[in-house]
Amino acid sequence: MGYRVYSGPHGSPAVPALEREQMLYKEFDKLDDALGWARRLSRSNRVALAIAGDDGTSLTKADIAAALRHPDTAEFDRTS
Repeated sequence: MGYRVYSGPHGSPAVPALEREQMLYKEFDKLDDALGWARRLSRSNRVALAIAGDDGTSLTKADIAAALRHPDTAEFDRTS
């Protein structure tokens, strides 16, 4: 199973699902790893625009931002 993190520069608009096939992405085996990468991106000049999983998982830019603000994701601060 894989999770793909699509990213772009800060200020990029959300990406429609149909356009994702034309974008570069980084792939991870676990959703936790994908969210960890999204957090790492947010500390640079890039932002995670979407996360798509082989299991049907589909997180939008807003979903990712909310997940990264949630207290349960504090563990990513220690591992990133």
